[in-house]
Amino acid sequence: MTQNHLAPNSDSATMRFGLIVIGDEILSGKRVDKHMPKVIELLQKRGLQLDYADYVGDDPVRITATLQRAFTSGDVVFSTGGIGATPDDHTRQCAAHALGLELALHPQAQQLIEQRMQDLARERGSVYVPTDADNQHRLNMGVFPVGASIIANPYNKIPGFSLGSVYFVPGFPVMAWPMIEMVLDSHYQHCFKRQSWLEKSLIVFGAMEATLTPLMLTLEREHPGIKVFSLPSVDHPQYGRHIELGVKGSPAAVAMAYPALLEGLKPFALQLGPELVH
Repeated sequence: MTQNHLAPNSDSATMRFGLIVIGDEILSGKRVDKHMPKVIELLQKRGLQLDYADYVGDDPVRITATLQRAFTSGDVVFSTGGIGATPDDHTRQCAAHALGLELALHPQAQQLIEQRMQDLARERGSVYVPTDADNQHRLNMGVFPVGASIIANPYNKIPGFSLGSVYFVPGFPVMAWPMIEMVLDSHYQHCFKRQSWLEKSLIVFGAMEATLTPLMLTLEREHPGIKVFSLPSVDHPQYGRHIELGVKGSPAAVAMAYPALLEGLKPFALQLGPELVH
């Protein structure tokens, strides 16, 4: 695979967003993933949505395969974790392998890491020695696939990197989340839909999803541009067993589709609960 596979999808109307969370600690239960809820929140604030997420342990073969899919997808994908310089950090190497690239110390990353080490030395009241073994080892955090671009880290200056529309950030939320937000605001404002997306639904009692499926298919067929969704619940603390049934899309499309949804429910003579608007 080569960098020719890095061309992102340039159509903002069909742009998809993905997330990769890397680390054994997530799959073993030692840590609870906080990235997916936060990325969903960051995207929703901008009228966007997360289309998929992959969880991968510290297995180089699986990481490489997952990154290969990300690179060829044309999607905007955020990868968290595994970009440090300890033996269980494989992401940088796997990204290079997935694209058939060499690894090299990025000049700008080197400068940022050296600035960070100088800052630490001043904080400790010690002298920064560039040739110190620990300092030399820390430079490995700036060894990226050749051709990578830098993602600034406002927390401690240790940068992430990007290749095409795949963005690699640390696993620490305090670092990763501002970096992801900065990428969105710097590169994808043309995709934002803050004023052009609406979700309207209602609570339906006593129905089965299979019974409502024909109505859902009809609505999507007759109202292009909207999505119909069905979220069943069996033990909701307020509504008990129910289905949240709704439509989402542009406000104009929802304004046409939602009344059709209500009309389509009438023959079923179901008990309807409150309406919800997001």
